[in-house]
Amino acid sequence: MLIDAFGEKSNRKWLKDIKESFAEDRISIAAINDSDNAIGWIGGIKKYSGNVWELHPLVVNKYGRKQGIGTLLVTEFEDQVKAKGGITICLGSDDENNSTSLSNVNLYDDLFNKLETIENKNSHPYEFYQNLGYKIVGVLPDANGIGKPDIFLAKGVK
Repeated sequence: MLIDAFGEKSNRKWLKDIKESFAEDRISIAAINDSDNAIGWIGGIKKYSGNVWELHPLVVNKYGRKQGIGTLLVTEFEDQVKAKGGITICLGSDDENNSTSLSNVNLYDDLFNKLETIENKNSHPYEFYQNLGYKIVGVLPDANGIGKPDIFLAKGVK
């Protein structure tokens, strides 16, 4: 599921992330279908003494997308963050495939206007998060190579 969503190049990294997701200072939630197969997973990392939780990762298998599974996982994650005393959830959403108007442009020039007028060109997930109340709070230009930014979103949960 992770390799399908994020690519083969990250195979070893995901194995490490899965193992680490069960640590005491983490949140790990799986969506399981009626056949006892995992169809989605969301994880969280405690930051800033628990005031902030980083949502990492969120993945839904290709057959379960557009069915509300991601929304259910995020909602449950938000509930668990609140129960742990968290105030804010943050996440980064890479644009490695020219999926937004922020890719392949000079973001150092007129950054705030580019953020304000962002366009989704190819089903980038930032709009999914916006529909759940998350706001774009920044961008890291060239985070994944020249012209491939990381878009930062956050939401208050208190």
